[in-house]
Amino acid sequence: MSSASDHDHPPFGFSTRMRVDFADTDAGGVVYFGRYGRYLERAIIEYRRAAGLPLVGEPGHVFMVRSLGVDFHAPLRFDDDVEVFIRCAHLGTTSHAMEARLERIDADGALHVADARAVIVGVESWEGGDATPMPDGFRRSIADFEARTH
Repeated sequence: MSSASDHDHPPFGFSTRMRVDFADTDAGGVVYFGRYGRYLERAIIEYRRAAGLPLVGEPGHVFMVRSLGVDFHAPLRFDDDVEVFIRCAHLGTTSHAMEARLERIDADGALHVADARAVIVGVESWEGGDATPMPDGFRRSIADFEARTH
């Protein structure tokens, strides 16, 4: 986990790094498109840790992904070093939207490989239920973290 990296990527003030696992690749050694959500999820969890948020929400406002989108620009391969820049792009009443930029890091620098966005809604419990208002403490934690990292 890190604050900003050596290169500047406004409006992202937070990033985390990870490596591509063999299990994420297809027979050609390229990351299978369906696995990019896993990298986004891992970055969101690190963001929550750094912001002081509960990792999965709390009873009454459990985090669930409502939508997920990825735009691909270049492939990732087994053992690539990946930096995921992430931010809260929108803070709604019951949900928040996270945006990310994924970069492959190597000796030549960084290569932009994908952009991703997830809309996360809070619901009553793991069984689902109606969307619930985001607790004021969550809202403050996100707003304060975004202000500190920019």
